[in-house]
Amino acid sequence: MTVAFFSGSRRRAAVALGAVSAGLLVLSACDKPTPLATLTVGTDSVHSEAACYNNGDAIKESQIQQCLNKKAEKTITVSTDDKIRFGVDPEIADHGWTIFLGGQQAEPEPYKKTYRTIPASAFFSQSPTGGSTDKTQVTIVENTGKKLTGIWHFQLKKDS
Repeated sequence: MTVAFFSGSRRRAAVALGAVSAGLLVLSACDKPTPLATLTVGTDSVHSEAACYNNGDAIKESQIQQCLNKKAEKTITVSTDDKIRFGVDPEIADHGWTIFLGGQQAEPEPYKKTYRTIPASAFFSQSPTGGSTDKTQVTIVENTGKKLTGIWHFQLKKDS
């Protein structure tokens, strides 16, 4: 005859506690995701994790240009009459963020709010040959003073 050390309900409780403990252990081994940046045009949205991010610390000077030159993985189609809504996680806004076009800073001062709207026409300029561009890469750069801490890329495609 076998003697049960635990009743059925205690056994189930012990198994459940073990499963919860194992789940927490697995989750603690995961990397923390980077903050998100989002572009919205009308009812369409795309969001992206950072192309380069160092957990809020400065990106190494030797990596900045390489990060700025990465191609955007997320594309959103816009008409020149549309308004583009930019949104960033609060921790990005706390440090400040600027918009870069084609790898070059497009604004002098960091923006410190989580949300802003810019007309799409501001991103499509005339090319030197007289035609207009139909694609442009927009980069959101988190910066604390002179240090870059995160870089997010998006491609705007002009609706024909």
